[in-house]
Amino acid sequence: MSATSPMSQPPAVVELTARELHGAGVAFCPNPAMPLWSNHPRVYIDLAHGDGKCPYCGTVYRLKAGEKLASAH
Repeated sequence: MSATSPMSQPPAVVELTARELHGAGVAFCPNPAMPLWSNHPRVYIDLAHGDGKCPYCGTVYRLKAGEKLASAH
């Protein structure tokens, strides 16, 4: 029987729609779906140039397939 530690699990991937982002392509972590016991300081992750990864928990954030960010005017 082998035990799996949380550190050996692959990072979670969160796919977001453009409407779920804040400002100009920004997500934040921890996100509302995360349990309270796993909270860490809030960090903002810029998705304007692709995927972003939380420096605390390793969660990867990206746009869902086919989603486009609104261009700034």
